[in-house]
Amino acid sequence: MSTATDPGLEKRPGPGAAPPRPAARSPRVPLLRVLPLAPAVVLLLLFLAGPIAYCAYIAFTDLQLTGQAEDSFVGFENFTTAFGDDAFLNAVWLTLVFTVISALVGQNTLGLALAALMQRASKPVRTLVGGIVITAWVLPEVVAGFLLYAFFRREGTLNAVLDWLHLPTQNWLFTLPILAVSFANVWRGTAFSMLVYSAALNEIPKEITEAAEVDGAGGWRRLWHITLPMIRRSIGTNLMLITLQTLSVFGLIWVMTRGGPGGRSQTLPLFMYEEAFQKSMIGYGTAVALLLLVVGSLFSVVYLRLLRTEV
Repeated sequence: MSTATDPGLEKRPGPGAAPPRPAARSPRVPLLRVLPLAPAVVLLLLFLAGPIAYCAYIAFTDLQLTGQAEDSFVGFENFTTAFGDDAFLNAVWLTLVFTVISALVGQNTLGLALAALMQRASKPVRTLVGGIVITAWVLPEVVAGFLLYAFFRREGTLNAVLDWLHLPTQNWLFTLPILAVSFANVWRGTAFSMLVYSAALNEIPKEITEAAEVDGAGGWRRLWHITLPMIRRSIGTNLMLITLQTLSVFGLIWVMTRGGPGGRSQTLPLFMYEEAFQKSMIGYGTAVALLLLVVGSLFSVVYLRLLRTEV
């Protein structure tokens, strides 16, 4: 009679025995997974992290373009000078006004409205409106600035229309410069929000809106209780992107007003350019640029935290 036992039974651990240790993974497997990302990481360090680190260093020096043999470390002097400078505080306030009017209210609201209207419009109307709006978006910033300058100047298109309607005219670029450049940015950038919201609205199941309509919910109630909650993440993403884009707008305002008159349309990018390249104060201008980067980061953190919350 054979006394051989089943090999599978011999390998089973006893009731009090420790579980078998997992086989050690080869250290080459994670390395092979990370290796394809190495070129992208190197490029980011070289062209993104490197310049940011160098700018952060310059912001703590008194580097100038002309009239200086060598720069020296000045600590937080540039930042304290900025917060004590009325022109800087005015630029901060105008940047917030410009961002709120042209991005948070203008582009976001108008983009959502156009996307919702185009859902119900006929194909020729969608093609015409979409082509006009996207054309304004793809125009170079300088070209768009010249077009809007011609529209708002004293002898421009807007005053010609108002004069034809027997309404009072004015020099919009002198009396309301920040509103003029804000409208220009809305005209140019609304297409991006419209495309984002068009894609989001197409993802909403039609059965939900049809059921709400059968239950007697009006258009505003469907918008508030169904549409907006279901595209909440698209709203947050769109707000974050257009806010960051608006904070960095330079060419449009420079072409239209150059920050004037009297600094009444001078946002932080224009103030930074004037201090760094027109007044040759590279250290101070870079400190302002670093503060603008911090402002953009704060907006991003707020939007990302809003995106984490569930509906």
